[in-house]
Amino acid sequence: MANNTYVYLFQEGRASQKMLLGGKGANLAEMTNIGLPVPPGLTITTEACKAYIEGQGEFPDGLLEELRMKLKAVEEAAGKTFGDAENPLLVSVRSGAPVSMPGMMDTILNLGLNNATVEGLIKSTGDERFALDCYRRFIQMFSDVVLGIEHYQFENVLEEWKKKRQYQYDYQLSGDDLRQIVTKYMEIVKTKSHKEFPQDPMEQLVLAVKAVFDSWNNQRAIVYRKINRIPDELGTAVNVQVMVFGNMGDDCGTGVAFTRNPSTGENEIYGEYLINAQGEDVVAGIRTPQPIKKLEQEMPRVYQEFVRICQLLEEHYHDMQDIEFTIERGRLYILQTRAGKRTAAAAIRIAVEMVREGAITKEEALLRIDPAQLDQLLHRRIDPVATVDLLAQGLPASPGAASGKVVFSADEAEQLGQQGEKVILVRTETTPDDIHGIVMSQGILTSRGGMTSHAAVVARGMGKPCVCGCESIKIDYRAGLFKVGDRIIRDGEVVSIDGATGRVMAGEIPMIEPSLSKEFNDLLDWADEAKRLSI
Repeated sequence: MANNTYVYLFQEGRASQKMLLGGKGANLAEMTNIGLPVPPGLTITTEACKAYIEGQGEFPDGLLEELRMKLKAVEEAAGKTFGDAENPLLVSVRSGAPVSMPGMMDTILNLGLNNATVEGLIKSTGDERFALDCYRRFIQMFSDVVLGIEHYQFENVLEEWKKKRQYQYDYQLSGDDLRQIVTKYMEIVKTKSHKEFPQDPMEQLVLAVKAVFDSWNNQRAIVYRKINRIPDELGTAVNVQVMVFGNMGDDCGTGVAFTRNPSTGENEIYGEYLINAQGEDVVAGIRTPQPIKKLEQEMPRVYQEFVRICQLLEEHYHDMQDIEFTIERGRLYILQTRAGKRTAAAAIRIAVEMVREGAITKEEALLRIDPAQLDQLLHRRIDPVATVDLLAQGLPASPGAASGKVVFSADEAEQLGQQGEKVILVRTETTPDDIHGIVMSQGILTSRGGMTSHAAVVARGMGKPCVCGCESIKIDYRAGLFKVGDRIIRDGEVVSIDGATGRVMAGEIPMIEPSLSKEFNDLLDWADEAKRLSI
């Protein structure tokens, strides 16, 4: 093999190495090298993934030694030691394919915790509740991704405990509550896997890396690649990064933001954040977050720095960026940037405005528009003069309007969709496992999650209407219905959603044909110019 370096520190890579380091790894390297506040880390290459798959689940020669060696450099940069009982280094393990596949692969946070290091984390932070919360989350993620134990087993324990204590939110759990929950989680692991939860941090890391490599060939990743025509042989890289914590208290938080509005293309920072939370909480849609503008009031200095970084990244990449960030004790860290997924209408407006701003050429603007995406512009809208029976109001997560029969599972959506029925998929929140049902739905409605949650991002990429965070609807999966106040909507009843306003309405609503924007006409003019020049 020509390239036998399997592990790169962030500072050793660059943006052009996407095929080797994956999109996430290449961008982390680039951001590190332009001096942004990126926590230190390393990337295991796509070549290592390919060799692992060819070797039928065995690491290629030299990978483990190289990983140990590079991890030492990460420990030095962080000033902490992996597996140390006094001052432990904790890491996140994330996949990163050469082509962005949002939510399609698996992530593990807080790796390196065990029964000894959790006590070290309590000592070094002086915060028992925080350390045990990290441990709880780690056991759940690791068990789900690596040991194949469904996450709902753990969520049930958590929900029952909260109910018993009459708590509404996770952050109300005390250190003592969490200690008992951790014990219960350990019991689930032992019952389901017939083994104790692994305590050796290096063993945890090796198992996690193998799980990410394996997830390249999981069902949802294969379906996503097929839909988006992504080659199966690319493989995925793995990023191992020093943890920064958004869940240490009220001067901490985590969020996702786009440098422009991904639904409309408007030149404004669009995003959301949660105080005292970890990154997965925002993307998974577990709590409904705050709009990013509110950060300006809560942490003005952090917000100003974030605005500066957004501008810098957009100028550097000459494109609208989707940025994940964490605030730890008032300090801002950037965890990821990538070209943001956007609707066709947003793609056109962004491309045309960037030409006017001098950021890109007309030719580049034309190349950025995917012709297959243009039929989204022909999305019908709800007739503004139609009388509507408003059921609920959620967040407008992906524009367009749709009517269809209510279904509560991705399997049912797929089945009815294949029979030519129009359906609206209604879920508490969607996960990457729902992708086959999302594809066959007219639109998506979720009762939790925000405008940067999994459902919202995937719906925008596919041009499907989506309403998220519609908290007034209470879903009962067992009974196959949802309640809004005293009204009941059952499986198979027709509802309409408006992804541009967030409205949810009973029955089928009259629609009107779309109108095309001034930017669309500008783009057509440029296409004509380019055509004339090339003849």
